[in-house]
Amino acid sequence: MPRLFGTDGVRGLANSDLTVELALGLAQSAAVVLGKGRHADGRRASGRRPVAVLARDPRVSGEFIGAAVAAGLASSGVDIYDAGVIPTPAAAFLVADFKADFGVMISASHNPAPDNGIKFFAVGGTKLPDIVEDRIEAALAQKKLAPTGVEVGRIRRFADAEDRYVVHLLSTLPQRLDGIHVVLDCAHGAAAGVSPQVFTDAGATVTVIGADPDGYNINDGVGSTYLDQLSAAVLEHGADVGIAHDGDADRCLAVDRDGNVVDGDQIMAILAVSMKERGLLAHDTLVATVMSNLGLKLAMAEHGISLVQTAVGDRYVLEALNEHGYSLGGEQSGHVIMSDHATTGDGILTGLQLLAEMARTGKTLAELAAVMTVFPQVMINVKGIDHHGLKDNQVIAEAVRVAESELGETGRVLLRPSGTEPMVRVMVEASDQATADATAHRLAEIVREQLKH
Repeated sequence: MPRLFGTDGVRGLANSDLTVELALGLAQSAAVVLGKGRHADGRRASGRRPVAVLARDPRVSGEFIGAAVAAGLASSGVDIYDAGVIPTPAAAFLVADFKADFGVMISASHNPAPDNGIKFFAVGGTKLPDIVEDRIEAALAQKKLAPTGVEVGRIRRFADAEDRYVVHLLSTLPQRLDGIHVVLDCAHGAAAGVSPQVFTDAGATVTVIGADPDGYNINDGVGSTYLDQLSAAVLEHGADVGIAHDGDADRCLAVDRDGNVVDGDQIMAILAVSMKERGLLAHDTLVATVMSNLGLKLAMAEHGISLVQTAVGDRYVLEALNEHGYSLGGEQSGHVIMSDHATTGDGILTGLQLLAEMARTGKTLAELAAVMTVFPQVMINVKGIDHHGLKDNQVIAEAVRVAESELGETGRVLLRPSGTEPMVRVMVEASDQATADATAHRLAEIVREQLKH
């Protein structure tokens, strides 16, 4: 049986893969696993029940899945503080700020509206390690807690949840954003009620798109995976910058005043150089994944910044940050983690810090983004093959060696087998688009021929 938890919690088609019964069971199992430990046990010793923060994005299925999760937790003796529709990073912050024992976020992030997901945060607002997720999954088959009387949990509204998060975000700003006109794309998602308020309170002039969630339109042609509307809006309104979130606002991508996209790698480069100048970049190190552009590595080297690269996934970036005490990391997709201020990727926080750097330096976003040269990058997914054979195939290994030799210091090759389907991702970066295209297609054909069934 495949593992229930994926790279970012449990996800699937709501009411099909992710059913009410599964949501209820996961909540009851989480109460068993996460409702223990020194923090929760200390609460019980003083005659109180464990406490969980519950939140969701605005997709319609979050209403009934949230009800199932709340029922599962309360019936297992956990008090729930329901924050309603707020961003994922807000939920993580509130777990820490409210000193809750754990948190639950119901969201499928950048996925379309029919999907949904459940992810858990440990005490302190951190993501769960694999071993704890495995314990929750194993507990699904075990007898659940069944307290009665005064030991059952209560469900309360977390009345000031959004206000707490807004105050926190504003407290991270080194200066106000007066004089900057920003277009915000909230993806018809969880940021719609928070992001415009925060940027306005910070002094920016704000134009908003994608801020009318109806439960069905989340990520539908808007947000960080669809930047055309944002680029057009920036040009139409003569704005200085555009900021795009995804459905749960843990991502941030940007566009400059000319409508050009500034991706997560470029945002990290801008922030890393700024933080180093101000003595805020711990160990003068940035953490990124192996998918980050070669230009990021070269730019960091030019500024005396070490680049640590992890496996793909923000959880691996987080692990490196926490293990070594680094303060900045993220992914090309726009997950940027500033560990001095957050325990997870926070799209609103990232956008605020990016605009603060514009205000601090007086530079346009395009001028700031010029700190890094983006190398052309080509990705080809080779499907329907025996991807398990990649590691030991000498023909492919030799082809990669030859390609890397041809590309030299201005290119690289990365072959990644999928963890969920029979597919190998072939990624090539080069100094020009034609070379990247030709090299990627040549390697993809070799992979297809060598690993065919």
